[in-house]
Amino acid sequence: MRHPDSLYCVVAGGEPYLILTPVIEKDYFPILGIQEFLPDLQSEANLQYHELCGERHIEKPHKHDFFILLLVEKGGGTHSIDFREYTVGDCQLHLLLPGQVHRWDLEKTTLAYQLMISRPLFETFSSSLEFSFILYQKYPVLSLSAETFRQLRYEFQSIRDELRRRPVHWGILTLRCQLVAQFISREAESKYEDLAAYRAAPALLKYHNLVDLYFKEHKTVAFYAEQLHISANYLNILCKKHLQVPAMYLIQNRITLEAKRLLLASEMTVKEIAFELGFSDLAYFSNFFKAQTGTSPRAFRSQL
Repeated sequence: MRHPDSLYCVVAGGEPYLILTPVIEKDYFPILGIQEFLPDLQSEANLQYHELCGERHIEKPHKHDFFILLLVEKGGGTHSIDFREYTVGDCQLHLLLPGQVHRWDLEKTTLAYQLMISRPLFETFSSSLEFSFILYQKYPVLSLSAETFRQLRYEFQSIRDELRRRPVHWGILTLRCQLVAQFISREAESKYEDLAAYRAAPALLKYHNLVDLYFKEHKTVAFYAEQLHISANYLNILCKKHLQVPAMYLIQNRITLEAKRLLLASEMTVKEIAFELGFSDLAYFSNFFKAQTGTSPRAFRSQL
């Protein structure tokens, strides 16, 4: 499976070569697995390093089942993540979590370094972070200071060098990935004040994580409050005080986001999507989606 318009320029051992990104020739893209992107000079699929140089286009949005960290040294263009468009610029970090829908249009001046990290590998070092990476999907593009960019580029390239060794030393790679994650965490927390709300009210972070786990099965604030051993009223007070939204907003927002992802990046029918998201009635799902987005599910899908 090859996409004629999407090229990686991967520099390995000083010699450039091209890797074509996989694509399925259907109306809606499936989730792409990390194994489909394995470079010739790397034997480990769980952690991959690529260098992107030059023009690259993804016309249709799609999902991955792994984490992507894209460190942009220079370049331009746009990167759409979960239906929001970001301008690509110098000294940026782009974060893509499993299941997020994305596409991009990178200009020919682009030079970037990319890590692809499988979910199981990521979980081995992410537990040491103060905040879950789920929170950072609100801020998928970070503008970096020159010093932070230099530090991250060093770690990315050190990971590249270790991946070329035989045998690969996974202890070293895990530690370097942990450093990368901590640099990202520090940078995000220094820029976005609302992340501090989760430090001030730890129950909100637990609520956020629970919603991400159970939003398909449970759609009431009372369920999550019970899991947190607090009242629904108190959870609502915490959300309004620290996040400036009612507790129900997080549930509705997560359902709507997943509905959008499935509508644009799956072949499921609208009825199948409704059932997948825990709605027993198609009309109820359609009314919910329209109330949240201003358009019907079918009209939203036709925008592709």
